[in-house]
Amino acid sequence: MKTLDRILGHLVSCKDVTHLLSEREDRPLSAFERIKLEWHLAVCKACMAVERQFRVMHEAMRRYRQ
Repeated sequence: MKTLDRILGHLVSCKDVTHLLSEREDRPLSAFERIKLEWHLAVCKACMAVERQFRVMHEAMRRYRQ
């Protein structure tokens, strides 16, 4: 099962994941986009770090607007 998760996680590239993370800030992702994103984030530590950075920036912008 772990091998299957790894294969599924890498069906989308890191570049595509970065794009999806950016898109997620502007619009709701489709179910398929969310699944691809979550599978990839489950196996890619580099993209998990990028996601954390996006969340920190999002929170900072939210606080700045207040």
